[in-house]
Amino acid sequence: MNFTLKIAGTASARPVTGRYPSAQVLDVRGRLFLFDCGEGTQMRLLRMGISIQAIDTICISHIHGDHLFGIFGLLSTMGMLGRTRDLDIFAPRSFGPVLKFFLSYFGEGLKFRIEHHQMNMKSPEPVLTGKSFTLTAFPLKHRVETFGYMVSENEPLFNVRKEKITEYGLLLSEIAALKRGEDIVRKDGTVILNSDVAYKPYKPRRYAYCSDTAPFPELAGWVEGVDLLYHEATFPESLTELAGSTFHSTTVQAAECAAAAKVGKLVVGHYSSRFRDVSFYLDEMQRIFPNVELAREGSVFEVPLEKNFD
Repeated sequence: MNFTLKIAGTASARPVTGRYPSAQVLDVRGRLFLFDCGEGTQMRLLRMGISIQAIDTICISHIHGDHLFGIFGLLSTMGMLGRTRDLDIFAPRSFGPVLKFFLSYFGEGLKFRIEHHQMNMKSPEPVLTGKSFTLTAFPLKHRVETFGYMVSENEPLFNVRKEKITEYGLLLSEIAALKRGEDIVRKDGTVILNSDVAYKPYKPRRYAYCSDTAPFPELAGWVEGVDLLYHEATFPESLTELAGSTFHSTTVQAAECAAAAKVGKLVVGHYSSRFRDVSFYLDEMQRIFPNVELAREGSVFEVPLEKNFD
């Protein structure tokens, strides 16, 4: 059961040879979420072997070009490939005129409907729920209206231990109730506690995407305990003042957020074009949060399923 993040772009606003603007794909059990769509995203997806037609949901953090300029090409290619399935795009309200422009000039002949879900929340809110996942959006702190996203696997049903089915002579209706997490109270007064006969088969996984943002105290609480956190780290610690004036984060600030949130792993990107080699970013962060990796074009991060065999 996949829960895999693939990095298509790690650059910030200015072009750099060998880096591409922000874009990444999260595969949740075969459902593909595209986070941001910088220039050249569709070419990067093709080179990475990711099917453009398989993208189910697009999440745009904000309306800055390095996070958006690839959307026209991607949507046009979907149309040329004959897509008929609806496409959900979660984006700030300011994305509305952009989409309207695209549809006005390039939307003729599209056989699929594009649904723009406008983000305007002040704190985390679920915005899409599927059979196996929930997509949550939350505000970030940037120069324009900006949102982060979290994808969480839904809690699984309980498994009932086979030996307990025989021991208690459980009925099908009782098994169904136990799977829902309920206790059983029989007519004769017998109580069968869920905790004695059932268990969760695995721990749900969570991923959070925090693009351009200045640090703010609520963020760590909002992404607390996620298995994988992507957090921008545009600047090294030496440029903290510049990060503050542009509403971005430094390596240290990203690491501090991860540490405060007690996440499983931190992945950073959105590197300043001032630095061709950002390997020194890692040293600055590992002093604060050891389990951190630098995103690279083509990087793949797999969150394994932690099964329970109780």
